[in-house]
Amino acid sequence: MVNEGPNQEESDDTPAPESALQADPSVSVHPSVSINPSVSVHPSSSAHPSALAQPSGLAHSSSSGPEDLSVIKVSRRRWAVVLVFSCYSMCNSFQWIQYGSINNIFMHFYGVSAFAIDWLSMCYMLTYIPLLLPVAWLLEKFGLRTIALTGSALNCLGAWVKLGSLKPHLFPVTVVGQLICSVAQVFILGMPSRIASVWFGANEVSTACSVAVFGNQLGIAIGFLVPPVLVPNIEDRDELAYHISIMFYIIGGVATLLLILVIIVFKEKPKYPPSRAQSLSYALTSPDASYLGSIVRLFKNLNFVLLVITYGLNAGAFYALSTLLNRMVIWHYPGEEVNAGRIGLTIVIAGMLGAVISGIWLDRSKTYKETTLVVYIMTLVGMVVYTFTLNLGHLWVVFITAGTMGFFMTGYLPLGFEFAVELTYPESEGISSGLLNISAQVFGIIFTISQGQIIDNYGTKPGNIFLCVFLTLGAALTAFIKADLRRQKANKETLENKLQEEEEESNTSKVPTAVSEDHL
Repeated sequence: MVNEGPNQEESDDTPAPESALQADPSVSVHPSVSINPSVSVHPSSSAHPSALAQPSGLAHSSSSGPEDLSVIKVSRRRWAVVLVFSCYSMCNSFQWIQYGSINNIFMHFYGVSAFAIDWLSMCYMLTYIPLLLPVAWLLEKFGLRTIALTGSALNCLGAWVKLGSLKPHLFPVTVVGQLICSVAQVFILGMPSRIASVWFGANEVSTACSVAVFGNQLGIAIGFLVPPVLVPNIEDRDELAYHISIMFYIIGGVATLLLILVIIVFKEKPKYPPSRAQSLSYALTSPDASYLGSIVRLFKNLNFVLLVITYGLNAGAFYALSTLLNRMVIWHYPGEEVNAGRIGLTIVIAGMLGAVISGIWLDRSKTYKETTLVVYIMTLVGMVVYTFTLNLGHLWVVFITAGTMGFFMTGYLPLGFEFAVELTYPESEGISSGLLNISAQVFGIIFTISQGQIIDNYGTKPGNIFLCVFLTLGAALTAFIKADLRRQKANKETLENKLQEEEEESNTSKVPTAVSEDHL
């Protein structure tokens, strides 16, 4: 197997280490034969594994490209890239929930209904659905850096537009700013698995994907915590405008700083592929590949279709719960806006911990199907317990049950991304992740509207039972997904098979027999 541990880290501009072939002056090679520097002439155990990972006929065709596909290395820049992405994803997700976490205060300030404020969150979901496929095409056409720059720039623009909405009659302006941020989200949500695959080694991809998703969840957590602190529930609208402006200025400054960091730090891809699977993906990529053909192939993959549905049910339930949390807590605990935000914070922080643990566990165990199913079932259990303890009159109980539910519910999100990549390799990670997110947005809109109506007419318990029913369906469907781990199969090809391929190539290369004699 390819050694992808920390001792392999190289900067992007560091050349590959010289091979044993170059170090041995007794070895001569026929000038007409092109042999990669990392390949030993003799097909023995000393052959460089990165070269052995190349499929026949592909290694030489890529040698003239910007990266040497026969060399497997991880770049030192990879953690900087994923952390910068995680930060501007955090900024964007904060803006998604900043209205919903103090729903009643914005209702009073702008003089609009609860449903109107709910749409400031739901517009994120609605915008994503028609724009996903065009943005996924742009990702394939122009690459990671262009998409990252566009997403962070739109996020920054939307944050500054909102500063023009600090009067009660300027609600349409804040809607425009939120719509711009929702478009930015389309350039963000599908990126974690793509960044993980392009920049990280085979034993790091799940952890890296969890870190990338971590930022999104952290933004939601801050969005629950900070707005109730910065914007108190007061009657004077002029004073309210002052407090809201502080929040808007802070987020605008942060978004601007992150845009600058993206410009400086973000690169398209590392000089060398970080894993054998990524090397094969580069080699097999055709510039004439059909984008729509890829989507058709994905929908012919039954396991992936089941995952799309189950992921949408879980993530949609999380979106609805996050959007309506303030309303549910205030229903049972009037005047507890700050604690409502803290409960939301508890849900997301617990989920971030669950996401990181899940990512580390997947990198070590590779048990994608089993882990996904267990986490899904525990999400359902947590939701049931939360449903029947919300109205007990004890906030500390709500904190505990909500945190337990969040550990599994939001911890599931990176699991879904990574499982999708495994099921669909070598199809584009951007397309598979995007389709998962479309499902999440569709179910998120349906669940938010439906649960909101149920809460208004029948109370919080029937609304939460509504979500429990669909989570039960999702857990049942997850059990039918077959663990067809295609990316793992590409990474775990046996050394014996690779040695055999190299032996066949060396036999056809017509290397003079004098080489072997001199070497011996």
